Amino acid sequence: MLRLARQAGPLLRRGCATELQPYHPPLSVVHSPCAGARSRFSSLSQWWNSGAAHGSSSDPEDKSNNAEDPSNKANEKNDASLLVPGSPSPANHPQVLVVPVSRRPLFPGMLSAVKIRDEKLVAEIMDRSRRGQAYVGAFLRKPADMLSSEGLEVSEMADGEVRDGPLESDDMHDVGAFAAVHHIVPQEGGGASLVLLGHRRIVKTDIVAEDPLEVSVNHLKDEPFDAKNEMLKASSNEVVATIKDLLKVNPIHQDHLKFFSQHVGDFQEPSRLADLGAGLCSVDSVELQEILEELNVPSRLHKVLVMLKKEVDLGKLQQKIGKKVEEKISSEQRRYFLMEQLKSIKKELGLEKDDKSELIGKFREKFAQYSEGASEEVKKVVEEELVKLSNLEPSSSEFNITRTYLEWLTAVPWGHTSVESLDVEKAMEILDAEHHGLEDVKERILEFIAVALLRGSTQGKIMCLVGPPGVGKTSIGKSIAKALNREYFRFSVGGMSDVAEIKGHRRTYVGAMPGKLVQCVKSTGTVNPLVLIDEIDKLRVGHTGDPASALLELLDPEQNNTFRDHYLDVPLDMSKVLFMCTANVAEHIPGPLLDRMEVVRLSGYIAEEKKAIGRRHLEPTAKSATGLDGHEVTITDDAFTRLVEEYCRESGVRSLKNHIERIFRKVALKLVKAGAVPPPKAAAMEAEELTSETTTTSSDDDEEHIEEAAIESPEPLASPWDQPKGEESKAAGAQMIEFDPIVISGKNLQEYVGLPKFKTKRIYDMNPVGVVTGLAWTSMGGDTLDIEAAVVTQKEGGSASIRTTGQLGSVMTESADIAHSYARYYLSNMDPENQLLNTASIHIHCPAGAVPKDGPSAGITLVTALLSVALNRPIKHGLAMTGEVSLTGRVLPIGGVKEKVIAARRAGLDTLVFPSANQSDFDDVDDALTEGLTVHFVDKYDEVFKVAFPEES
Repeated sequence: MLRLARQAGPLLRRGCATELQPYHPPLSVVHSPCAGARSRFSSLSQWWNSGAAHGSSSDPEDKSNNAEDPSNKANEKNDASLLVPGSPSPANHPQVLVVPVSRRPLFPGMLSAVKIRDEKLVAEIMDRSRRGQAYVGAFLRKPADMLSSEGLEVSEMADGEVRDGPLESDDMHDVGAFAAVHHIVPQEGGGASLVLLGHRRIVKTDIVAEDPLEVSVNHLKDEPFDAKNEMLKASSNEVVATIKDLLKVNPIHQDHLKFFSQHVGDFQEPSRLADLGAGLCSVDSVELQEILEELNVPSRLHKVLVMLKKEVDLGKLQQKIGKKVEEKISSEQRRYFLMEQLKSIKKELGLEKDDKSELIGKFREKFAQYSEGASEEVKKVVEEELVKLSNLEPSSSEFNITRTYLEWLTAVPWGHTSVESLDVEKAMEILDAEHHGLEDVKERILEFIAVALLRGSTQGKIMCLVGPPGVGKTSIGKSIAKALNREYFRFSVGGMSDVAEIKGHRRTYVGAMPGKLVQCVKSTGTVNPLVLIDEIDKLRVGHTGDPASALLELLDPEQNNTFRDHYLDVPLDMSKVLFMCTANVAEHIPGPLLDRMEVVRLSGYIAEEKKAIGRRHLEPTAKSATGLDGHEVTITDDAFTRLVEEYCRESGVRSLKNHIERIFRKVALKLVKAGAVPPPKAAAMEAEELTSETTTTSSDDDEEHIEEAAIESPEPLASPWDQPKGEESKAAGAQMIEFDPIVISGKNLQEYVGLPKFKTKRIYDMNPVGVVTGLAWTSMGGDTLDIEAAVVTQKEGGSASIRTTGQLGSVMTESADIAHSYARYYLSNMDPENQLLNTASIHIHCPAGAVPKDGPSAGITLVTALLSVALNRPIKHGLAMTGEVSLTGRVLPIGGVKEKVIAARRAGLDTLVFPSANQSDFDDVDDALTEGLTVHFVDKYDEVFKVAFPEES
């Protein structure tokens, strides 16, 4: 508020303005700001001391008025609360120019700096100042919410400035201050800054001119009051005391108070004291305006006292906050200085090195462990980076980048390998103990060990396990690592689309880090771990590259001995790593990547294998996981058979595992409800806590409750779910309750796992006319597929047509067309008089229409279904077939023989038809799977027809 007033004093003192006259405070106009800390009020002081402070006026009319009215001096003394000393007569100024002020009103006896932009208003003020002292009316602009409530237009403006354009009287409060203009500073962008000194209160009565705004005013006087009133004196003294307290907590108001004491000086005058106090408060502008409009001096003084008290409380809070911040800063600075001094002392005594030297020594020590196995290029890069780090300042960003790079370089176990176990028998024991079946994978691992024994060294290999979900592809990787005594690391690439996940980021990127393989060797501490790359058939191509292409170098035995990660940018030997990949569908793996891997196919499990796995592995694990080790809980063979055949028909055992866990969870819940206790250790701890927390009296009461419970229920409990509840169960305490063995059989299995998902093995127990069972391969393993054919319409002389439904793919739809053509040809040769296929509209459907079906292996099945309709004969019972047929009747080979054999056994089929070209694939199937099956290998469809429609049928 006093910034411009501070500039005024030095300008006037140094001759920037005209000399002050005895009764006229002159106007000085300057064009550049000047600062003066101690002499900012010198020109105003000359005016106060020159005689104006005694009530004289320079205006001749003022002199004549004073001469005509001898009581002026007396009135001036009596009305001291109305006029600031030296104020001009109200009669000489009935009209004033309007100067709007923002944020806070101008009080009598106070200085204020105001910015105005209205050029016409500035010009009029300067013109009047040349003709004498310029006087204006300072009115507070109404806030935006008040203007909106009054229905007036709101114009936004910056704090302390008025808006552009003509002023409107309704935008400002009616009561303001009559003020003298003592200083003008023109602004570069237009307008000027004024220094105003308030004299008295005025109120607007009418508008005289609009541009610039000039209004007629009435000069207000305070309401009469008793100056000798004790309450008023006490309030005045309290205001003075509160102002002193305010100066202690907020010294910013000292200059304001010094000006008041020098030029007004009457701290006992209630009116001036109230205006002084209001000027020191930083409250809302509306509250200050209420103080300005208040003409009752005692009421005004009381309001100001309340505001000052709030201001003191605010200042104390501010002082408290500032003290806390200073204490925190000073404490941290003190600690920092002491730590720096301690470092310097230790460094001088040789007790400690600086942080950078210590860091470099740490990196050299880490790298020394693996330096023998590192290549010359790696050693050179490490040494260069250490020299670079020693020349960098710790505060630079490059220092942190180099430090992180060295942390990775020195953490890689260059050339360090773990000692492998090459014991074939031990490896076989481990694999057999943890996995049932999977003979192909086990044999391949044993071959790997045998080759390593004969060569005297081991080499890395890349194997890919392909099979349906839940057959143990991922879990066997950990068992192989255990059998070989290698470290194990697994990461999934399913859905991965960023090359940087494999080969790392360039060091130029913020937050760059190496790829998964560098992280692998760092975490395992060796360069010959077993790395399992899961879901490799589910890689994706994204905008950040193709990870499958990035894996080509890594999974190539001829290239991965110099694998370069983008972040490390030095060769890393990955040739000793044993890579194992898993996939559900080998066809989804890119060809070049698949060519680099040795594929081992895993088929699904048959019912007997699932039962064995459930008994040996799943049941003990689930029982231990559910806390039932100490209880006799048994699942019968009949229950296992029902679980496998009616609930878990998928190729893997994941669903079987979930169902067994569900059974044991149900049993655990029943045991807890029946009063089962925790294991002995937990029970002992619980009993000890109970003993320490209870008194002897409570223990005696518990014994009485136990005895009462024994009397009430003397008979032993028959079953877990018939156990007593409530007080009897609680009274048992930590005693073990004896339960009868719990047996889950085929009869009560439904209570634990719900209704069966598969009520029958097949849709048809006996295939009707037109229905033939085929064998299909899916990503979930093998499955049976019934193909139905039926005649829709038949007309003599009509045309032949077929319609297919059941979500058949394009390949299978073409197979249906080929089968229709060949069936018509075969029927015409076998029975020329039968024209059904030539004149009928036939519908071919594959049930389970929600499941998409496609593939080339349903040809002979489709032909057989069409001939069954034409001949009105069902096929042989228990028969299933698979194979593609050509237009000439040749039966072509198919894939997935083992999966289809498993599907046939699961469905209870005993007669199978396969193409002759697949006989070698069938011979590779385990004897346990083929036992009891009658398999026919055919080259032409005529052989299929003889099997499907035997003469004796």
